[in-house]
This record gives sequence, structure tokens and C-alpha cells, in this order.
Amino acid sequence: MRTTKLATLGMASILALQPAALPAQALSPDQQRFFGLYKELVETNTTLSVGSCTQAAAQIATRLKAAGYADADIVPFSVPDHPREGGLVAMLRGSDAALKPMLLLAHLDVVEAKREDWVRDPFTLIEEDGYYYARGTVDDKAMAAVWADSMIRFKTEGYRPKRTIKLALTCGEETTFAWNGAQWLAKNKPDLIAAEFVLNEGGGGRLDAQGKRQVLAMQVGEKAAQNYTFAATNPGGHSSQPVPDNAIYELADAVEAVRGHEFPVKFTDTTRAFFAATAKSMPGPIATAITQLLANPADVAADKIVSQDKTFHSTLRTTCVATLLNAGHAENALPQRATANINCRIFPGETVEATLAKLQELAGPKVKVTINQPVRPTAIPTPLDPKILGPATTLAARHFPGVPVVPLMSTGATDGIFFQAIGIPVYGVPGFFIDSDFNGVHGLNERIRVKSLYDGRAYLHDLVKVYAG
Repeated sequence: MRTTKLATLGMASILALQPAALPAQALSPDQQRFFGLYKELVETNTTLSVGSCTQAAAQIATRLKAAGYADADIVPFSVPDHPREGGLVAMLRGSDAALKPMLLLAHLDVVEAKREDWVRDPFTLIEEDGYYYARGTVDDKAMAAVWADSMIRFKTEGYRPKRTIKLALTCGEETTFAWNGAQWLAKNKPDLIAAEFVLNEGGGGRLDAQGKRQVLAMQVGEKAAQNYTFAATNPGGHSSQPVPDNAIYELADAVEAVRGHEFPVKFTDTTRAFFAATAKSMPGPIATAITQLLANPADVAADKIVSQDKTFHSTLRTTCVATLLNAGHAENALPQRATANINCRIFPGETVEATLAKLQELAGPKVKVTINQPVRPTAIPTPLDPKILGPATTLAARHFPGVPVVPLMSTGATDGIFFQAIGIPVYGVPGFFIDSDFNGVHGLNERIRVKSLYDGRAYLHDLVKVYAG
């Protein structure tokens, strides 16, 4: 899960009072079996630097085989150049060949974590004060464990779905320059992962400081993440004789131009539905501004009011921001080269190339703008399909009564974009509630509430059965 996902829920809106969460109960035998899988997965280091997704996938495969899956229904994959970054695809065959399969997607890799920075060992699952602590407890091993656990439960219970259920556990989601298993599958094995729709990370729920459930979200679409390089070059010279023609100044002017530029407001069906629901629970001036902006995306005054919330601002448009700078070669020399990385989150339907053209226009003729590899696919708006949103909402009312479910477009990025690119709609399903501080995801001391994990497991298991018939 790169940058923001559930963070898109981090605004003071759409709140619903809910009784405080009960303390975690003793685990049932069924939950204990799940915990064993979850603990093994979390404690298997899958960082890019020293970990192995291939090992984690093999451990899941062993559990699937023990549950009764045939070798033909479990397909491990990797490539020679990246032997530790493999994954697996597994299949539970359905009874109705007329129904297209569904695909459960999760990534096994996690963000780097240094022991000296953490209070606890990041690769030892520790239960403390009602939380499980470790790297990956949320992102994304909670979902990977739940999907694998559901596949095991289906098999051991003798459940025969109408719709074939596929599971894809991949590597490379957390690191832009890593080999990406989801991308490789979409490009090289499209028949293996062919499905009517994908259930992925990106949705979820938000808790307040007292542990009360506030809102559930179904992610319906996401932006495309793309990096660009700004480069200014110059012959340089001695710093004792400065001249106006300076690579650092030219780069600074270009970066400042990016800072001052606002891409135009746009809406998808998802973001229209999101803002329409949000307006109903916001204070008068903001609700009025949202309504005006929905009616006229070019309303600058309304945009200024709504965009004071950073999440709203990012949901409304493409955004680009400077994230890295590098300049000069000696402290007593005029710079010969100055570069900046510009990280863009591109609105669905807008292209990498069109964004490049706008950035080059902003940078001016003295700064060259190039697209960094890898180049992400164009984000495709995901349909607000009632066959997907309806069951998720109905089931949520049973599992989490009184909590509203809203569609949202992620301002971050997931591996779902690779499946969207080959025509498979992807939905980030609700289920796991996290705290307003984002539970240390991508940061220090990542954690998940014990109750949230098991409540989410129960909801997601039932949701898969509903979709599978």
C-alpha cells in the first residue's frame, strides 16, 4: 500500500456513533488456526533488502495443500532474476462455468523496518494492550492471511462455490523499482488471473480515539503514481564569480512553478458519490462549496474552500510534488547539474504523457523533464457496480451496524492498476478498522487492534461467499 489509502478517510466527515469496541475475547479454535497462519506470515521477512516473498508464498502453498488443494490448483511463480520475489496463484473451482471467476489479491512484501528504530522487533508478532505489533500486521499481511485462510476454510469445510475463486499473492507492491509480481501476471499470465472482478486492499474502516467505528469505505478506483525528473545543466565555473545562469536557480524556479500550479478539478462517478455523501455531514459553508463544485468544477472560489482539506484537494485532481533534490558537485563551484524528483498522482483517465507535457510547460525551456521508469498504466475509472457495492453494504450492516459505507477513490496507488489495465475492475474492500493515526503503516511500530483483525476476517470471509454464490 503506497502512501495514502485508508488515509483518505482521515478527514472530519461522515461520522456515525458506534458502541465502544469490546475487549478482545479468547480465541476460538478456528481463530487460533488463523492466528498461526497470520503469525507465520508476519514473522517471515519479506522486505526487498533481505526478505523473501517466495518463502512466504511457499509456506502458504504448504498450508493450502494440507487443506486438500491439488498441485494443479496451486501455481507458484517467480523469474530467474528475482528468485526471492515470487508469489502464487491458487484456485477453488466453482460449479457454474457460466460465471466468470473472482480474484482475491494481496501483496506479501512489506516496507523496510530497522530493529534499532522500533520499540519491538518488527519481525516478531507481539500482542500488547489489545494490539498486534509487527511490520505488515496491517499492510498487507492482514488481507493476505485472511484470503489464504478463507481458501483453506472453504476447502476443509467442503464448500463448493458457484463462481470459481482465485487467489493471487504477489510481491513488489511497496517498492516502485522492484520486480512486480502483479504486473508480471497481468502481462504474462492473463489467463491464469482472468476474472470478472478483483477484491483488493485499499478500502477499510476508521476508528476514533476511543475505538468507536466511524465510517467504512469501498475503494472504487485509484490514481496512477508516476515519477518525473527535472534536470537543469550548466557548464559551471568558479563560485567566486557567480552569474545569473545557475542550474540550482533554474531548477528552483521550475520547482516553484510546480508548487504554484493547480491541476483542474475533475470527477469520476466514485468521487461524485463520495463528495455528495460527504456534503450531507459537513458544516454549512463546506457543504455549500462542495455542492457548488459538483455543479461547476470550474468554480474557483468553491474549490478554494473545499481544497483546504488536503484529502479533498487530492481527491479532486492530479497532484504533483517535489520529493527529492540533488545539486552541485563542490562547495566552491557553480553547479553543473541540479535535479529534482517530482512525484505525481494522476487522476483517472489522464495520461503520463499529458502530465509530462504540462510539467515541461511549467519547468520552462532551461529545465528538461523526463519520465522515470517504471511507467505506470493510465488509471481507469472503476464502475460503481451495484453488484459489488450492494452486497458489501448489506453485509456491513450486519457485521458493523450503524456504520455508513461510502465509495472512495484512493489518492495513493495499489497493484490493482495492473489488473484495471487489462480490463478487470478492482475494488478495495472494507473490513479492517484502523485508528486515525494510520496505525504506523509504512512507519514505526505498525500495529492492528486484535478485535479489528478478527472482526475484519469474519466480514471478508462472508463477503467472499456472497460474491461466490
